[in-house]
Amino acid sequence: MHEAVHGFVAHRLGDDTAWLLGRVTFNPLKHVDPFGTILMPAFLLLMHAPFLFGYAKPVPVNFGALHNPRRDMVLVAAAGPAINIALAIVAALLFHVVAYLPPSAAAWVAQNLKNALIINVILAVFNMLPLPPLDGGRVAVGLLPDFLAKPLARLEPYGMMILLTMLLFLPVLGAQMGVDLNVVSRLITGPTEAILRTILRLTGNDLA
Repeated sequence: MHEAVHGFVAHRLGDDTAWLLGRVTFNPLKHVDPFGTILMPAFLLLMHAPFLFGYAKPVPVNFGALHNPRRDMVLVAAAGPAINIALAIVAALLFHVVAYLPPSAAAWVAQNLKNALIINVILAVFNMLPLPPLDGGRVAVGLLPDFLAKPLARLEPYGMMILLTMLLFLPVLGAQMGVDLNVVSRLITGPTEAILRTILRLTGNDLA
């Protein structure tokens, strides 16, 4: 849904690239990236890594075809995290249905709703980190003045390598040195917890 919504918003704002490629769909097979969706998570699983990380095939966007490229780039990029927050809110609202389910199903449904809530919020916060090609990087490029936006935009070809270094290499190096170098975790933990508390409060769920 995250990738499909990127393509849908781009389509509505003038760029049909993803639409014509059949990427504006909720069919997950259309968004599978061989490395990011299959090989990397499988490798981390086999290595007994403390976390799993993966990604879908990014939806192609021709920013030059958008009606207002700079403004619309922000809207297209923000649409992905926005749908994750919307899905988290739906999951939180569905907690109220669990009490009406048979006991044999209630625990299973509750656990899956909890997973949906937490994972969607983590995905939204993670994707809003201000590093291209993450959504937050593109939002930052669209909002910042040119003297800051242009150097940030030039990081995009190296963004995934920087991200993987922060996610995989630094924590392992820190563990060897006895220092916590899990930078990404520290960056996303606070905002994730704050958003989770807000969603639970707004949806009338017990924060205890």
